[in-house]
Amino acid sequence: MKKNKNLPQEESSGPLMADVAKLAGVAISTVSRALANPGRVNEKTRVKIKAAAEALGYTPNAMARNLRVGKSNMIMIILPGSLHYGASQVIPQVLQSINQSLSQNGYHLMIANLDRDETSERHILNLAFGGTVCGAIILSSQLPEVGERSLAEAGLPIVSLLLDMSGAALPSVVTNDRSAVKEAAEVLITLGHRRFFYIAGPGDNYHDIERFAGLVEALEDAGLDTNTIVRSGGVLSYQFGFETGRQAVEDFTKLEIKPTAVIAASDDMAISFISGIQARGVRIPEDLSMVSFDGSPVCEYCHPPLSTIEQPVAEMGQAAVSTLLRLMEGAEEEEPLLQVISSRFIRRQSIGSPPSDVRER
Repeated sequence: MKKNKNLPQEESSGPLMADVAKLAGVAISTVSRALANPGRVNEKTRVKIKAAAEALGYTPNAMARNLRVGKSNMIMIILPGSLHYGASQVIPQVLQSINQSLSQNGYHLMIANLDRDETSERHILNLAFGGTVCGAIILSSQLPEVGERSLAEAGLPIVSLLLDMSGAALPSVVTNDRSAVKEAAEVLITLGHRRFFYIAGPGDNYHDIERFAGLVEALEDAGLDTNTIVRSGGVLSYQFGFETGRQAVEDFTKLEIKPTAVIAASDDMAISFISGIQARGVRIPEDLSMVSFDGSPVCEYCHPPLSTIEQPVAEMGQAAVSTLLRLMEGAEEEEPLLQVISSRFIRRQSIGSPPSDVRER
């Protein structure tokens, strides 16, 4: 058999997951699930899989730890991408929460990547298949895949944080992006705002889809025309929020009919937008109200203090760790595939009623 040079040596030279599945008479996905999350597979099937793995001598890596007592106490977290230049304010807070929760339970946190290029993806998979780690938390991004290898097949317990992957049977911990933005937009509508400017993250991003939908729903429920929403951004990742905000200043300035309220998909976007727009003589909130998403501590110290939707990062980090540890322990009870922890709207001086000449129209 020709060896795949991308696989660790022990993985490519011994029996494969497919061999275990064939001998046990089950699907490959069932083997993976039994090893990563034993509570989701009935005892009879687990016994068959364990017997097949032992008969084949299939105990080279992460899978073996779920069939016998494990040795690793390392949990890896997989980041969405580079942390350079304006990385989301939320990521450091999430990492701190996860690290604290893991330390309290005798585990160590490993940051598996600082990028998501092919080299980084292969490194993540080598860690998973090679037995270096005993579990993984993937932060706001998809599962790593290189060639025919996927993290889903490594036999590791995995929890998705800040991205709903429950549809792929992956336990997920998220916040209520859509309803939280809807609540903030309803406050602005009650104040008299009718025209909105939305500063977006990448258009195909889960968070941006949910957050923009919340604004749309608020206008629809109020009987307002959603076509009046002006979008800016939608291209750069959240790691480039400051740049997105700067570009939004240019877009806003070119508008003939100016919106009276801005909702930004991240604090970084809002902070750079406020700086740029005030430099052009626009007053916050007298001329323009501003709300953002994330709840970074720095928002309180903006001028004026920035209204924001605060993500419950500490609670979500703790929930992700608790879920992962239960999966690693092979808890028999059924784990909820989706846990939603509500965000909190913090109203500060960056919002107010629209200018009187606009209210009179």
